[in-house]
Amino acid sequence: MDQAFDQPVCKKKKLWEMVAEKVNDKLRESEVTDITVKAYECDLKWRNMLATYRKNAERAKRLGAASVHWEFFKAIHEVLGKSREEIEAQRRAKLSGTKVGKAIANKRFTPILPTPPVTATPCSSRPPQDVLQLYMELQERKMNMWAQQKALEERKIEAINNLAQAISSLAHKNSTQMSKDGH
Repeated sequence: MDQAFDQPVCKKKKLWEMVAEKVNDKLRESEVTDITVKAYECDLKWRNMLATYRKNAERAKRLGAASVHWEFFKAIHEVLGKSREEIEAQRRAKLSGTKVGKAIANKRFTPILPTPPVTATPCSSRPPQDVLQLYMELQERKMNMWAQQKALEERKIEAINNLAQAISSLAHKNSTQMSKDGH
């Protein structure tokens, strides 16, 4: 579904719903009936995997491939680890024959290329990150905070229900006791 996700104007939510359907179909084919996934879960899992991949790819660049121990790194790297030249060649191939492609060929259009990575200085404690990655990590943290907040609210509701049940039980015991005492 790369092409669909690469469209500048598309409904990502609908695409993630299709992904969730496919995953659920595969689960049913594997006779796993007690698990279903939702679109937002697939989206979040993909974002988490991308963040993990990027961190490990950066680590592999700095320290070598042997320093990466994530079990999915090789498989994901085969798909996402294309060189900048390959990506540019793909873009040019997609644009050839289009108005934008002709404008680029005629030099009437100056493409905005990603800024090359800045080499880390020895004094910096962490490697530089691009704005998109920081944004993705922030969104991931927001989703995690939301999930934690939701769990906390659910525990509060459960505690309130337990308290109401205890009060009701005490009131019932109290009224039963009063009727036994003759009040």
